[in-house]
Amino acid sequence: MNELDKKLAALYNELANLGSIVIAFSGGVDSTFLAAAAKNVLGDNIVAITACSDSFTGREIASAKALAKQLSIKHILLPATEFDNPLFINNTSDRCYYCKKERFLGLLEWARINGYSWVAEGSNVDDLKDYRPGMKAIKELGVIKSPLLDAGFTKSDIRELSREWGLPTWNQPSAACLVSRLSYGQTITPDKLNQIEQCEDFLHPYCTGQVRVRHHGDLARIEVDIADITVLASSKHANEITRYFRKLGFKYVTLDLAGYRTGSMNDSLKED
Repeated sequence: MNELDKKLAALYNELANLGSIVIAFSGGVDSTFLAAAAKNVLGDNIVAITACSDSFTGREIASAKALAKQLSIKHILLPATEFDNPLFINNTSDRCYYCKKERFLGLLEWARINGYSWVAEGSNVDDLKDYRPGMKAIKELGVIKSPLLDAGFTKSDIRELSREWGLPTWNQPSAACLVSRLSYGQTITPDKLNQIEQCEDFLHPYCTGQVRVRHHGDLARIEVDIADITVLASSKHANEITRYFRKLGFKYVTLDLAGYRTGSMNDSLKED
């Protein structure tokens, strides 16, 4: 038995011991793999729940619904309540903590009412490498399970097995909620998140890889894969993009020459 087989055996063992679970389901690489593994072990004793709010794009919600259907897993769209918490809206460096806590409290309540034993989420070992205050909420609540993390799965492990299992998410780029595009200290509003979503939707046809529009007040900082930078910087596309972004309220439109990188909004925290 190789190392990955051992991790999978540990994952299956933990899932079997849980009995019935609610899975926090975004439709990303990790939660889709976790849902597929849980389906293999627990059959119909699982439900995938996607928390819905302005923090996520309509494209992501539609994708989560399609994936759950493909996996033949019961799927629920549950309205999220993080915008009711002023500590989240204030957008401090702990915003993920307040958001995660609100969402997991909602999932725990749903699980309790509907007779499910546990709530599980898809964190993996690589998630410990970046600034992730949302992990603090999981630890505080004490009843949220992280089976992939417990079994020692890395993102690479998850992608490898997802590919073997034929999951369409195996090579899906990493994703983060729209709030991650806002610089810390800016008040979080649905209007700003909608502004970001529209700008990113406009850029996607030009790009072959990741697209992020970082919101710095009246300045938009575009991050794309290095290979796509020259495409966006061409005079024709640059003018089209600038006009569109200004129409949506940005005064300044910049292209980050360092390219896309995960967690770039945390750079200022590391400098402190």
